[in-house]
Amino acid sequence: MRSFVNLITELGKTSSINSKQELLVQYFSHASDSDKLWTVALFTGKKPKKTISSTLLKVWCAEICQIPEWLFNESYQTVGDLAETISLLLLPTKSTIQNEEDNLTDIIEAISALLKKNDEEKKDYILQKWQSLDQNACFVFNKLITGGFRIGISQNIIYNAIAMSEGLPSDVVTYLFSGNWHPSTSQYSDIINKEKASLDLSKPYPFYLAYPLELPIEEAGAPHEWFAEWKWDGIRGQCIKREGHHFIWSRGEELMTDKFPELNEWIKDLPDGTVIDGEILRADHTQSTIQPLPFSLLQKRISRKQITPKILKEAPVIFVAYDLLEWNREDIRNLPLHERKALLDGLIQNTNAQSVKISEPVVFDSWEVLTQLRTISRERLTEGLMLKRKTSVYQSGRKKGDWWKWKVDPLTIDCVLVYAQKGHGRRSDLYTDYTFAIKDGERLVSFTKAYSGLTDAEFKEVDAFIKKNALEKFGPVRTVKAELVFEIAFEGIAESKRHKAGIALRFPRMKRIRKDKTVDEINTLDDLKEMLHQFGQLSNL
Repeated sequence: MRSFVNLITELGKTSSINSKQELLVQYFSHASDSDKLWTVALFTGKKPKKTISSTLLKVWCAEICQIPEWLFNESYQTVGDLAETISLLLLPTKSTIQNEEDNLTDIIEAISALLKKNDEEKKDYILQKWQSLDQNACFVFNKLITGGFRIGISQNIIYNAIAMSEGLPSDVVTYLFSGNWHPSTSQYSDIINKEKASLDLSKPYPFYLAYPLELPIEEAGAPHEWFAEWKWDGIRGQCIKREGHHFIWSRGEELMTDKFPELNEWIKDLPDGTVIDGEILRADHTQSTIQPLPFSLLQKRISRKQITPKILKEAPVIFVAYDLLEWNREDIRNLPLHERKALLDGLIQNTNAQSVKISEPVVFDSWEVLTQLRTISRERLTEGLMLKRKTSVYQSGRKKGDWWKWKVDPLTIDCVLVYAQKGHGRRSDLYTDYTFAIKDGERLVSFTKAYSGLTDAEFKEVDAFIKKNALEKFGPVRTVKAELVFEIAFEGIAESKRHKAGIALRFPRMKRIRKDKTVDEINTLDDLKEMLHQFGQLSNL
C-alpha cells in the first residue's frame, strides 16, 4: 500500500493539475492492475461497502487514546475529517508500514471481509492496523474505512493519466471506463481492452456536457451556425438497444432500466445498435407539447427499490430525445450534429410511443430574438437555453466552444445569518456553513442553509464576525446575533414539510454580503410564498 499512500500524500501537497496528472501517470505506470482499478474506483465514487460504523471508530480511538468522548468530538469539530482526526490523535510512532507486502487491493479486501465479522473481531483488526501504520498510512487506511477521497481529482485527470501510461487516446479511455464495472467483479486488463469492451452490450458513451455561456452572445458567431433548444430540468440519460437487449443509463453512470418501465417498450422496438441521448422528465405523456411537472416525486421514484402502480401514476415520465450517438451498430458521434439530428428526427417520427418526444429547436434568426426568448424560460418551466454548434461532433466530458448552457438568471432573496457551523477539510478551522432566516411578522424564521459563493477572504471576514457575535452553542452549531445580511441566489423553490418555513430552495448559494442593508430590510416569508406561487414548478426538491 506504500505507493498508494505516497500518491495520496503527494496529491494533497499540490493544487496544480499538471502536477497531479504527472503523479498519477507515475503511479499507473508501476502499480498492479488490481490496484490501478481500485484507485480509479476510489477517485470516481465506486468505493467499497462500509463495514464499520463511524461511532465504533470514534469509541475505539477515544479508548486507545484514553480521552473522554467530549474531547474527541471537539477534536473532530476542529479538524473536520474523521479519518484525519483519528490519525492525529493516535500519533503512530511507526516510521514505515509493516506488512509491506500488503497492496491496496489486499487492504480493501480485508476491510470488506469485516462485514461478516462481529464487533470484537473488527476491533482487533482495526487496532492492529492502527498500531502498525505510520501517520500518513494510518490516515489513508482510515479513509478506506470511512470512504471518500476529496483531493481535487477530476475524472478527466484520472483518465488522461491512464491514457498516457497505456498509450491510448484519452477519449477512448473515458469510453472504456464508462458503464457497469466494479473492482470486485471486473479486471483492469478487460476494461482497457477495446475488443473485450465492445462485448459489453450495456456500455454507454461518455456524456458530452456543456459549459455555462461565458462570452457575450453576440460574440458566438453567426446565429445560423447554431441550434438552440430549451434546457429541461430532469435526469440526463442514454437509451440503448443492442442485440435484443435494452438499457437506460443516467449521466452519473447508474443503470436505471428498471426505474422507467414505461420507456422499456419503446426502447425494445428500436433497431439494434441504437443509442439515444436525452432527458427523462416527470411530465404528462398525453400532452402534445412538453409540459414538465414538479421534479420531487421523480426523485423519490429513483430512490425506490420497487416501482409500484401508485408511483407510476404519481410520477409519469417522458423521454426528450436530444441526440443520436449510435445508429445501425455504428458509432456516429463524429458526424456533424445536424446530420445526427436529421437521423434522430426520422427515427422518432416513426415511433408511436407517447412517452417519447423530440427536443424541438427554438426558432430564431438573430441573437436579439433569442435573448428575448430566454426571458420566458421560467414560464415554459425550463432552466434556460442550450446552444449547440450545428457542425459539432459529440465529445466526451465538459468541453468549451461548441456546446453552451445559457441558463436564466437565478432567483434571489435577502436574509440574515442566524446559525453557523465550521466547515470541513481546508475550512475546518472556519465557520463556513450558514443558516439564514427571513422575517415573518415580528419574528425571524430560518428557511435555508448555504456554504458556497463567497471568496476565501469573505469567509474569513464572516468567520471573524461569527466569533465576535456568537450567542449560544449547541454542539457544533453557534447561534449568531442577527445582524449580517446576505443576498442568497437559488434556482428553484418548492413547498416542503421538512423545513420550518414550509419552503425549500434548490441550489442555494451566497451571492454577496449586503453591508448596505439592515435586518429590518430583509425579505419576508410572504415574499418567499409569492416566489413559490410564481416559480414553484421549477422545484427539484
